[in-house]
Amino acid sequence: MSSSTVAPRRPSRPLVAWLDRKLYPGVVSRWDDERLRAAVLTRLEPHHRLLDLGAGAGLVPQMNFRGHAAQVCGVDPDPRVATNPHLDEARVGVGESIPYPDAHFDVVVADNVLEHLDAPERVFAEVARVLKPGGSFFAKTPNAWHYVPTIARCTPHAFHRFICQLRGRAGADTFPTRYRANTPQALAAIGGPLGLELVASSTHEERPEYLRIWAPTYVVGWMYERAVNTLPGGAKWRSVLIAELRKRAEAQRLAA
Repeated sequence: MSSSTVAPRRPSRPLVAWLDRKLYPGVVSRWDDERLRAAVLTRLEPHHRLLDLGAGAGLVPQMNFRGHAAQVCGVDPDPRVATNPHLDEARVGVGESIPYPDAHFDVVVADNVLEHLDAPERVFAEVARVLKPGGSFFAKTPNAWHYVPTIARCTPHAFHRFICQLRGRAGADTFPTRYRANTPQALAAIGGPLGLELVASSTHEERPEYLRIWAPTYVVGWMYERAVNTLPGGAKWRSVLIAELRKRAEAQRLAA
């Protein structure tokens, strides 16, 4: 169960809609993707090649970087990647064997991908291989210490699909989760030996997307959001983790 906000419906319950307006005016449903996009754009230059790892069918408009880079490529095991309108080139493939040559990309982006990886070290090795020295790997993923991943680790996938369907997402777009690369410490431990240095990480909590189903759950989520954004040490418990790992100059040899 990922904390992604992909394609949720606007709540039809009047109290939920009223709470949206009252507590989070102006907050968009994909606020976390907006933050990832802003981070990527700080590094992306017009002459760069960018890889969207886990691009899927293009359901997230914030992952449209066409016009900001010379070429935007995407890889996903889902054949629907071929219809992704945000890509200049799409290839069916997996993160454990990225179908591109060494040192091909300046930027790699993974939006709600890391939580699904069985063997993140294999994927990180491939990211290191296809990145140019000095290139950046950006990832947005649920923070393992948040209540959503904690509940997800204790419940079956059928429950995750049920909750996502209540939120308006098709069951086919709810994938099994592992949470093996979902803290800054895990990212540094996995990436470091492969030449991917963790240079920035931050956690974020805004509107409680998973608890917007009913007004009582919404209020609980709002109280949680206020706590983790105001209390000392609250950052550890926020929902979304955004990180940048940068490939060291000597990393091409390590990834080979």
